[in-house]
Amino acid sequence: MAETSFDIVVIGAGPGGYVAAIRAAQLGLKAAVVEREHLGGICLNWGCIPTKALLRSAEVLRLAQHAAAFGIDIPKASFDLAKVVKRSRDISAQLQAGVKHLLKKNGVAVFAGRGRLAGKGGVQVSGKDKSVVELSARHIILATGARPRVLPGLEPDGRLVWSYKEAMVPAAMPKSLLVVGSGAIGIEFASFYRTLGAEVTVVELLDRILPVEDAEISALASKSFAQQGIKLMTSASVKSLKRNADDVLAMLDCGGKRIELLADRVIVAVGISANVEDIGLEGSKVRLEKGHVVVDPWLQTDEPGIYAIGDLTQPPWLAHKASHEAVICVDKIVGLPHVHPLDPAKIPGCTYSHPQIASIGLTEERAKAGGREIRVGRFPFQGNGKAIALGEPEGMVKTVFDARTGELLGAHMIGAEVTEMIQGYAIAQTLETTEAELMATVFPHPTLSEIMAESVLDAYGRAVHI
Repeated sequence: MAETSFDIVVIGAGPGGYVAAIRAAQLGLKAAVVEREHLGGICLNWGCIPTKALLRSAEVLRLAQHAAAFGIDIPKASFDLAKVVKRSRDISAQLQAGVKHLLKKNGVAVFAGRGRLAGKGGVQVSGKDKSVVELSARHIILATGARPRVLPGLEPDGRLVWSYKEAMVPAAMPKSLLVVGSGAIGIEFASFYRTLGAEVTVVELLDRILPVEDAEISALASKSFAQQGIKLMTSASVKSLKRNADDVLAMLDCGGKRIELLADRVIVAVGISANVEDIGLEGSKVRLEKGHVVVDPWLQTDEPGIYAIGDLTQPPWLAHKASHEAVICVDKIVGLPHVHPLDPAKIPGCTYSHPQIASIGLTEERAKAGGREIRVGRFPFQGNGKAIALGEPEGMVKTVFDARTGELLGAHMIGAEVTEMIQGYAIAQTLETTEAELMATVFPHPTLSEIMAESVLDAYGRAVHI
C-alpha cells in the first residue's frame, strides 16, 4: 500500500501548492500534494502561461503586419486560429509534464483526487473512481486557489458567454466581442482579440480602466487601446444579457443612460472567488473574511497546523505571490532563521497587453493620500534610443520617491517589455534602495532599462535625455 503518513500534505498543486511541496521535500520533510484536476493549477493550464502564449502569437502577427516599417516585405500576414490555440495548449501540456517531473525528482507523493480536511491532522482524498484515501500529516497547507467570479445574469455558458477558459480555446474568431471588466485578465483578452481582428468593447464599472494602476498610466493605456480601435466604456455596467442563437444582446447602463450592444461573444472577467467550499473548513477554526481564508503573516490559519496560501487568502491574487508564500510558509514551519513575512506592497503586478503595463508599490495618489511628501519622476520611451530602434516609442516609466528619505515608494510603467523591467525596481525595494543607489547604478546602453534610470533622475531634476 502507498504511504499515507506525512510531515506536510498540501491540498492543491498550483503555483503555490506544488512549490510548497517541493520546498518541504528540499528541507528533508516527507511531503505529499493532492490535486483534483491538473498539476500546475489554473495558472499553468488555464491562466498565466497559455494566455501569454496566445499574446505572443498576437505580437508576432502585429510585427508581421507592420514589417514594412522595418524594411521587411510580408505581403499579407494572416493567422490560423486552430494552430494559435494548439500552440498555447501544447505549451501548457509541456509545462504540466515538467511539474510532474519536478515533484517526482524531489520525492513528493502525488495523490489524484479532491482533498478535504478530515479532523485533526487528517486529509481525505476522494478519487474520480470513487476511491477514498485517508492521509495524515503534522502540517496541512491549503492551496486550493480560486475560480472566476460569477455575477447574476452574466453566468458563462461556454458557448456565447465565456469565462477565461473558453476564451483561450475559441473554435472560431468572433467578429465582435464584449469584455466585462478591465482588470489584467479582461484587458489581455481585449488586446489579443483586437489584434486578431475582432471589434472589441470593454465595459468597466469604475471611472477608468485598469483601476488598480496609477491613474496616469491608466490614462496612457486608455489612449493607446482607443487608438487600436478598442472601445472603452467606463462608469458603466451590464444590466442584462439576452442570449440569441449565435450572438448576445447586452443592455448597458452608462451613467444612467441605457445602451444596447450586440456582440458575437461576451467574456466575463470580474474577479475571482476563492475555492473554500468542500475542503472541510466546517468544524475547524479556520476563519473566512470576504470569502477568503484569514491567515497571519506566516500563513497560519486560526486552526493550529492548518495553513493557507495563494488565491485562497488575501490579495493580490497573483501566481508569484502564491509561490513566494509557499516558501515562507514551509520555511517558517521548519523553523529556519531569517524568514521574512511577505509585504504585499512589494509584489509586482503585470498586464501583458500591447502595450504592456507593470507596477510595484504605491501609486502617486496613494502616496499622497498617506500623507507622504513625494518626488515624482517620468521618462518617455520616445526619449530612448533602444525603444526607437525597436519601433516601440510608445510608453513611460514613472517613479515615486519619499522626498525626505529618498525611499523608492513605487514604480509604474507602460510600454514594450516593462513586465520584464519591473523586477529591477522590485529588487531595489527589497534592498531598501534610495535614489542615491539607483543614480549610482550603471545601466547598460542601449537598453530599455535606461528609461528606468532616467525616470529616477527626473524625480530629482537631473534627467539628461529630455
